[in-house]
Amino acid sequence: MKIAVGSDHAGFELKNYVVEWLRENGHDAVDMGPFSEESVDYPDYARKVALSVVAGTVQQGVLLCGTGIGVSISANKVKGIRAALACSPEFATLARQHNNANIICFSARFTDRETIARSLENWFAADFEGGRHERRVNKIEPCC
Repeated sequence: MKIAVGSDHAGFELKNYVVEWLRENGHDAVDMGPFSEESVDYPDYARKVALSVVAGTVQQGVLLCGTGIGVSISANKVKGIRAALACSPEFATLARQHNNANIICFSARFTDRETIARSLENWFAADFEGGRHERRVNKIEPCC
């Protein structure tokens, strides 16, 4: 699976870890930056990843910033994106099963490598359940 990965400067180190983890686990990871720890603005990288997902050049995305909140909010501004902040492997599973998330977001300051790896495993292993969840997901549209 082709996965876009991006972060801000706070998430730079863990972004590199995620790219490596994805490649080691058989995915085609596309590193969308940044490429140093120099201060950058997280909305720029969230937008790059989100636009690549909606364009279909990648199947899914992974974003990181200090809290994970900023990249989640930014990515969700792009029509067709359902970015979910996962603070545990269980959240990652439910983000896929119930919300059909196409971008998973992590906090670089509050999530360790092991939790990220287990969360990614769960996210890729889970499938959207549809049913009652599909009705709800279909209601997630820009409204105003």
